Amino acid sequence: REGYRRLLERDALLKVVGEAANATEALRLDAQLRPDVIVLDIALPGVSGIEIMRRILSRRPDARVLMFSMFQDGIYATRALQSGARGYVSKASAPDLLIEAVRSVASGQRYVSPDVEAAVSKQKSRSGELAESLSVRELEVLRLLTQGYGMDEIGERLGLSPKTAANHQSSIKQKLGASSALQLILIAQQHGL
Repeated sequence: REGYRRLLERDALLKVVGEAANATEALRLDAQLRPDVIVLDIALPGVSGIEIMRRILSRRPDARVLMFSMFQDGIYATRALQSGARGYVSKASAPDLLIEAVRSVASGQRYVSPDVEAAVSKQKSRSGELAESLSVRELEVLRLLTQGYGMDEIGERLGLSPKTAANHQSSIKQKLGASSALQLILIAQQHGL
C-alpha cells in the first residue's frame, strides 16, 4: 500500500486522504472522509473487497469505487463491475494506469485496464452461466483448489475455518455438477474459471 500511496501522491491532481488495512477500517474511513474515489482490493482477509464495496454503496450510492487487484481473471472484474465498481485495474498493469484509472473514475467515467478488458471478453465467451452461479468467495475457493491447495491452506489464506472452506467446496461442486474435487478442477479449467 505504501508504494501505491506514493505513486498516487506524485500526481498533482490527486490527494490520498486515508488508507485502511482491513474491512472495518475501510468502512469507518469511508463514512468519516467520504472520498471522491475509493481504491479497493478484492483479496482481503475475511470479507472480500466486493462485499465491502456493496456495503459502501448501500450507504453511499454515489461512491466511486475502483477495484485494484492481483486478479486479472475476467470473472472477478465482471463481478466487481456488476456489483457497482466504476473501474477495475490489475496490479500487473503499468503503474501509470492506476493514476489514469483514478482520474477517469473521479470524472465519472468507467475504466478497465486493457489486460483485464481482454480477460473479460475471453471469460464471457467461455464460462457463461457456470461462473455466474458462483459467489466471489466460491470463486476464490475454486481458484485456490485449482492451484492445488487443501482446505486447511485455503481457509488460512482466505481467513476462513477449514470447515467453512469445505462447505464452499461442497456448494461449488453442487453448482458445477461435479462429484469429486478432481472433476471440479477439470470443469473449472475447461470453462476458464
